[in-house]
Order: sequence, then structure tokens, then C-alpha cells
Amino acid sequence: MYWQGAGAAFTQQTARVAADYWQTQELPVVAASNTGDTIEVLCQAGIPAAAIVCVTHMVGFREPGHDEMAAETRDALKAQETKVLTTTHALAGVDRALRFQFQGIYPPEIIAHSLRMLGQGVKVCVEIGIMALDAGLIPHGQKIIAIGGSGRGADTAVVLTPAHSNAVFETMIHEILCKPADW
Repeated sequence: MYWQGAGAAFTQQTARVAADYWQTQELPVVAASNTGDTIEVLCQAGIPAAAIVCVTHMVGFREPGHDEMAAETRDALKAQETKVLTTTHALAGVDRALRFQFQGIYPPEIIAHSLRMLGQGVKVCVEIGIMALDAGLIPHGQKIIAIGGSGRGADTAVVLTPAHSNAVFETMIHEILCKPADW
């Protein structure tokens, strides 16, 4: 499924595509969300909250010391059994600091830019899958449904088997369920 646009306007449709696939496979779901809104839409579409790992931006992503997810939202997600992960981005982190400091580009950012050739959401899906696996929140060697987007909301859903960050090239993208045609 290809969307004629990108971003939050496609969250409902992406959630429906992911939920329809989930109904047939019941795979773990890893979704990017800083506000919890995407998780709510996924639940409304039929994915149980307990099947979802919510991956947020790291604290300090937009400004030093700032957590973009409100404590009340984090508590509400945990109360409905959604796992919430806030950690360093697998394809940024320290390498981004080197880029800012020395104006170079480093291997994780090359990987990220290569994945963006398929769309920002595909890059996000791969990254959050790796992050959730590294945190032990999903089983190793199992397919997942990863949901990400281009900016806010969700516009991409991918079936993949993530690898740990120290074996990133073992990550397998099996299916792209939906994404923007031109992002």
C-alpha cells in the first residue's frame, strides 16, 4: 500500500493496515510515538496494548534534559500494559555528536541515510526494532511489525526481523506493508 503523501495524516490508514496484518499473524508490534497518540490509534484499530512496544525519542532529542513524552502519558501506557522504551537511537547517538563536532559522517548515519532511500518511516522501523531488541523487550530471531513515520504520526508499517545493534546487518526486512510513495 502506498500513500500519496507522508506524515500524521496517514496514521489511521497505517494503523488499519498494521492491525489487519496483526490479526492474521499476532506478531509483536514496535511503534514509534512520543505523545502516545499513535499507540492509541493502533489500539483503536484492534492491536492489543499489551502486544505493543512504544519507542520514544531519547531524552534530550529536541532540547537538553527534555523528555518529549509526558509522565502521565507514560504512566497511562504502562497501566494498559504497553511497554515504553526511551533510549539512545540505534542509528545516531554518539556518532551524531561526532558529526556535529567534526562535520563528518560516520557508519551508523550512513546506514540511516541508506535506509531513508526507502523512506524516513522505513529507517524509523528498522531503528526502533533494533532498539526494542537491544532492550530485551521483544524476542530475538522473531518477526515483528514495526510502525514509524515521517515526522509526526505513522505512515509506514514494515514486517522485519531485527538484529541486535552489534549485528545490524543481520536485520531482515520481509515486507513493507505500507509507506509513502514519495516522501
